[in-house]
Amino acid sequence: MRLDPVVGAAIADAYMAAPTRDERAYPAYAAFCRETVQQYHFLIGRAEFGGLGISVHIVDVDPYPNVAAMVDDVRQRRLMVWASAASGNAHPYLSDGENDMFRAVHDVFGHAASGRGFDRHGEEAAWWKHSSMYSSLAGRALATETRGQNCARIFRYDPGRFPEQKAVLLPPAFSDPRLVRLTGSAATSAAAP
Repeated sequence: MRLDPVVGAAIADAYMAAPTRDERAYPAYAAFCRETVQQYHFLIGRAEFGGLGISVHIVDVDPYPNVAAMVDDVRQRRLMVWASAASGNAHPYLSDGENDMFRAVHDVFGHAASGRGFDRHGEEAAWWKHSSMYSSLAGRALATETRGQNCARIFRYDPGRFPEQKAVLLPPAFSDPRLVRLTGSAATSAAAP
């Protein structure tokens, strides 16, 4: 799976043009938050009761140089997550704790599950993989949290800077995983509406 740079730039522009928050997005964020907490409890739940038994530790620095190091930790039933509070980039809807839970589940169910890293192609694959675990309503918020933020970071920000977090919904052409066309080993997305 690969992200076409023209599509990525269009997603980045849509994210950048959006306000910080839009109350019309709140039902999607409420569903996203509920479903993320459920996924988190499955992630950390004891294996003998059907959970994955992964021990999550919140740390103040970026813990992994690459996805292989993170996958190795997950195989050993542990995961380090870079603390949302350490970024100085508060989310307009999610608490720091909810944001940390999301980062944990996305790292495991997006990146580790797809085996893909943190470049534009890996982020696209992780969004697409993880989207199957969310309802269509919550998936709209997931697309903003992953696809929107990452495209803004990759295509519109200097390396190392992270865009302002937002509670908005991207256009369906950018947030609906069913609109990603898989062709061979590559994927492209629908153009802007």
